[in-house]
Amino acid sequence: MTRHQKKNAAHAVAVLCSGAVLSLAGIGAQATVFNPPIHVVHGIEYMSGGIGPDEAALMRVVEPRWPAVFEFAVKDGKSAAADVVLTVRDAQGNVVLDQVHAAGPYLVARLEPGRYTVEAVLGGQRIQRDVSIQGPGTSAKSVFEWPRGTDTASASTSS
Repeated sequence: MTRHQKKNAAHAVAVLCSGAVLSLAGIGAQATVFNPPIHVVHGIEYMSGGIGPDEAALMRVVEPRWPAVFEFAVKDGKSAAADVVLTVRDAQGNVVLDQVHAAGPYLVARLEPGRYTVEAVLGGQRIQRDVSIQGPGTSAKSVFEWPRGTDTASASTSS
């Protein structure tokens, strides 16, 4: 191989390697999933999300770190219930989260230990659950599942 051929071969290898590195970097950038933002209402932190498989997997990973976990679904098995309106009241009836709009099928909250009444509304249909939050290091999960045909396009808080 002549000196010129070796130089061209080395250049071709360098170009191929840099292209491979850039391709891998692009794949890594596309797979990056960020935490949904943490919001605070009445001193209670909460985070909501789970749109898409990557973000849903992330929300399932962080669930154990939050005392209260709420999951929203429609019984048809195809619809993730997003844009649910959630209201949480403590045992005395005081509102601790007031008509919070879930940004996906998961919502996690840092509720203090105690008993709560949780109301979730999707498409004008309300579901209410009693939830008991235990001490530090525990997580209580509540699943809210609406009947097939519930309108998931918009949530309503009409009475």
